[in-house]
Amino acid sequence: MITVDFGNRIKELRNKTGLSQEKFALKIGMDRTYYASVEAGRRNIALCNIKKIADGLGVSLSELFKDL
Repeated sequence: MITVDFGNRIKELRNKTGLSQEKFALKIGMDRTYYASVEAGRRNIALCNIKKIADGLGVSLSELFKDL
């Protein structure tokens, strides 16, 4: 399922930054519980929020979706 694969991908990239879910969500201006549900694959999020995540991770949208 794409939402689970996407959640795993952003978790992998976030872990590389060394930031907790809470600190990362704060950095990108997103509620931590919302962000956690995205990582868990329980949300089908809007493109504007996907862009916030990519920008916060310092990667392009294409890099964010690489190998999904």
